[in-house]
Amino acid sequence: MKNIQERLMHGVFLAASCVSILGVALICLFLFINGVPAMGKIGVFSFLLGKNWAPSSDVYGILPMILGSLYVTAGAVLIGVPIGILTSIFLSHFCPARLYRVLKPAVELLAGIPSVVYGFFGLVVLVPFVRTTFGGSGSSMFTASLLLGVMILPTIIGVSEAALRAVPHSYYEGALALGASHEKSVFFTVLPAARSGILAGVVLGVGRAIGETMAVIMVAGNQARMPVGLFKGVRTMTANIVIEMGYAADLHREALISTAVVLFVFILIINLLFSVLKRRMPS
Repeated sequence: MKNIQERLMHGVFLAASCVSILGVALICLFLFINGVPAMGKIGVFSFLLGKNWAPSSDVYGILPMILGSLYVTAGAVLIGVPIGILTSIFLSHFCPARLYRVLKPAVELLAGIPSVVYGFFGLVVLVPFVRTTFGGSGSSMFTASLLLGVMILPTIIGVSEAALRAVPHSYYEGALALGASHEKSVFFTVLPAARSGILAGVVLGVGRAIGETMAVIMVAGNQARMPVGLFKGVRTMTANIVIEMGYAADLHREALISTAVVLFVFILIINLLFSVLKRRMPS
């Protein structure tokens, strides 16, 4: 009876895994079947390196959106990663138990807030703040980076804290036995041992940042032009797809699907780089 149950559950888990893989495969198939031919019609280099996006004139260059996505994501990483890692270190090794019972649910609550709520917060708080402090319209690359930096915090904090707590306590105790202080034991023994898990959290955060749509649409300005400054408006690839897909047709629609293909490839490259870095890290 036990063997039958084990085989049954093995089959259930195998089927679930196959469905997940099939879903990813179907998404890839749909994107590449509908997106790659459009690149051929437009011209791969004209599409990827073109500086103008004018569907009314059949001009489809997504370089401004590629750079917009990269700049906004890089800004979010610069803001969110240091704060997220330091917060995870505090929660795992420095936070008093009473304070932890308040901070941990608060961090988890951040992960459950819908993107449109983040976007509304950015629209009514961050945009006026940036406009008053730095000038301009307030809807800019900097505002989008700041908002995304906040949005990726729960992912980075959650994964990094789990990685830090997974390090055997004997590492910490050994460092203390050798005369290191609590701070040095954490930062020079526990933190390096958890670097793979922390890197995984960073990669997941980057994936969310580069794929975020609604919040970015509400605060980035959405000008389909080459980025010209930190406090000027930009348009990301995800925003470009969402803004125009509702009325796009024919080659215009295919160009938007091609943009999704480029975004998908970017995310694959990020995950591939993570795998390479993880393999090269000394165990």
